[in-house]
Amino acid sequence: MAARAAAGGREWRLALPLAAFFLAFFVAPLGVLVAWSFYDSAELRALTLAQYARFLGDRFTLGILWDTLTLGAKATLVCLVFGYPLAWLALRLPPRWQAALVFLVILPILTSVVVRTFAWIVMLGSQGVINQALAAIGLVDRPLRLLYTEVGVVMVLAQVQMPLMVLPIMATLARVDPNLSDASSSLGAGAWRTFWKVTVPLSLPGVVAGCILVYAACVTAFVTQTLIGGARLIYMPLYIYQQATGANNWPFAAAMSVVFMIAVLAVVYLLNLVGRAARGAYA
Repeated sequence: MAARAAAGGREWRLALPLAAFFLAFFVAPLGVLVAWSFYDSAELRALTLAQYARFLGDRFTLGILWDTLTLGAKATLVCLVFGYPLAWLALRLPPRWQAALVFLVILPILTSVVVRTFAWIVMLGSQGVINQALAAIGLVDRPLRLLYTEVGVVMVLAQVQMPLMVLPIMATLARVDPNLSDASSSLGAGAWRTFWKVTVPLSLPGVVAGCILVYAACVTAFVTQTLIGGARLIYMPLYIYQQATGANNWPFAAAMSVVFMIAVLAVVYLLNLVGRAARGAYA
């Protein structure tokens, strides 16, 4: 017993390097950011809540925050609508085709974010691949305006972050016992009823995990939002960058970062609550 206690006392020391790294490169910078947000100006002369009051009292800034949060929700919904069928299909394909489909899904994260974003700029342009294809099959008479629009940003974010949705759902679906579907069918349930009453509830942990990962990645995708959205669409990452580097207003940029982080964490918390409620309803 004493030997086990001594071994347990030594095991926690193995976490010290990771804990030190976490404190040095996450907690400490975050603490500096929060501290800067309470100063009244870039000269760091006095502590005040003026930066937060300015943020919360400015309708323009609140509108940017709202647009950023809703952008993440739209991109997450698109990823879920297309990612769930992909995950479900991948598990039912032969191993060779399953590997090919998974490779195509994760291909976007194997390339640089700048490279794939510029590739999308070429595709979404008025003379891009998408408009040319739509015109060739007669669906449009004039090029669609996709670049520098919210629709274009959502499309690119959904394609880039799709692996973060598909892979957690695949992992969850792979753990579902196939005998449950057979039991549902033997009790008279059709394929759709089995899917909604058995498969979907059991896959909710993967769905919630995928939604959290995709949402967090989409709302903070500075490069994609800036290059695809252009100067007409301003989201929180770009606005924070403009305040920090362009206006040299570091305290206000820090306050915006803190509020933005809290808002994203609140959405993540709500997603967790929805997932728990849904699992409880199906239990």
